[in-house]
Amino acid sequence: MLRVNAAVNKTVRNILFNSLVAIVSLFVNGFGIYLTMRANIGASPWDVFNLGLSKTFGILYGTASIGVSLAILLIDILLKEPIGIAMFIDAVVVGKSVDFFNFIDVVPKANGIAISILMMTIGLFIIGYTQLFYMRSSLGCGPRDSLLIGLKKRIKKLPIGVVSIAILGTATFIGYLLGGPVGVGTIICTLCAGPIMQFAFQSLRFDATTVKHQNLKESFEVIARTYNFL
Repeated sequence: MLRVNAAVNKTVRNILFNSLVAIVSLFVNGFGIYLTMRANIGASPWDVFNLGLSKTFGILYGTASIGVSLAILLIDILLKEPIGIAMFIDAVVVGKSVDFFNFIDVVPKANGIAISILMMTIGLFIIGYTQLFYMRSSLGCGPRDSLLIGLKKRIKKLPIGVVSIAILGTATFIGYLLGGPVGVGTIICTLCAGPIMQFAFQSLRFDATTVKHQNLKESFEVIARTYNFL
């Protein structure tokens, strides 16, 4: 079982090591996202939005992704959700990882429905497993996850699934209007990403609810005590 150490991130060495784990995990996560795009049958809701922005403004996918992530991060702060180091890592690394794989053009676009679905499925499994290691670093959830949690706290009458569908539906709709690729792959990502992530967590016996994420204030206090700033 992948247990979360109760003493995780209690030293600067822990923080640096787990930050590195988050960076590597999210870089590989970007490859998973890249594969879902190369499947060429539509992108996930947030990627429809990012690709729509990329097409409309003539910018790289990663630049659009960073802009969206930072905007959501600002909303998270306004919603008074806890902000951790890994949230900033997430905001930057994933998008630029996708740009890197697009640049080296490592996987050709799929040209048949069977290979498209296979590529999409592999990408979703990569995303699921890398999300596990990213969360296990205990340095904060992703900006979008925090947005979902923050909105659910304020819309108590609606189930979290309904809030999630509303967010994803809005991202897809706006992305589609901006020219983002909507297709059967969008439906696959929407319906299968959650169950595949759950399978990844269960296969390694990882319980995300046991993770106590360290916020920026707590990380600073660890660093400050180590170097006698306090």
